[in-house]
Amino acid sequence: MPDRKPRQGFELACELGFRPLAHMVARALAPLRVPPPAVVIAGTATGVAAAVAIGRHAFLAAALLLQLKTVLDNADGQLARMTGRVTELGRYLDSESDLLVDAAIFAALGIWIGAPLALMGFVLLTLVLSTNFNLERRYRGAPVESDRSSALARVYTLLYGWQDRVFEKVFRGRPSRGTVGIVANFGLSTQLLALGVCLAFGHPVAYVAVLCACALSLVSLMVAERRVQLAT
Repeated sequence: MPDRKPRQGFELACELGFRPLAHMVARALAPLRVPPPAVVIAGTATGVAAAVAIGRHAFLAAALLLQLKTVLDNADGQLARMTGRVTELGRYLDSESDLLVDAAIFAALGIWIGAPLALMGFVLLTLVLSTNFNLERRYRGAPVESDRSSALARVYTLLYGWQDRVFEKVFRGRPSRGTVGIVANFGLSTQLLALGVCLAFGHPVAYVAVLCACALSLVSLMVAERRVQLAT
């Protein structure tokens, strides 16, 4: 699709499922001149509604809302690129809204799986998503961002900047294309799909096991990458 965000990694769930649906939403909204940040806000509201549904033990409703949130999350960027309205506001608002929704979801999950397990899940998800982002960034050769020209940019630096700096200290060199491709499938669209499946079957704790598997896979991949770098 011409409005696809340039990325090396190919997230199957996103590219084959959510992105085509989001493309239809973006095409429907473009003639209406709906601003992309409004779609971000709608996606955030949908994600928070999913968290409320989890808190009320309406797991199936939450699972469906999470998938709608993912469609909207993909649609805002497509709409921005389709209409030539890519802005700093939309970009930072998107990232920070995702973190807010993730925090709300795990706070609600804590009611049913316990606060310690929910906190561990939130930390693991943040780690997995941050590593995914930084591997893609490092593969493309993009530097760590230090722009603090706006309030949202400063908030972004506060929330995510330290993660980028830690990655720079821990991981050196350019990751392999294979590693970037594998980790791309640990992205947020796939994560919310996996959580939705676990909720639909009434086993939210199973999602924490999914996150543990993702984190262990990341460690294995990073160790393998490090060995290759040392060998060369």
